[in-house]
Amino acid sequence: MNWNFQFSGLSEFLNMGGYAFFVWLAYGVAFAALGLLVVSCLSQRQRVIKQISQKQAREERLRQHRSKAV
Repeated sequence: MNWNFQFSGLSEFLNMGGYAFFVWLAYGVAFAALGLLVVSCLSQRQRVIKQISQKQAREERLRQHRSKAV
């Protein structure tokens, strides 16, 4: 198998042909956006679960109140 690499070494790879700032900035922004998306989804999931449990508790209290009133 013949491996042909574009860069001769790690420092040349990290330099990205003189465009390192823009390349690594793009990677950083993309990973930051993905990280924020994950955090946002997880927090929204927690809020929905909390709202559902509150609604279920409220419905249970109403059921108990109605059964006592009858």
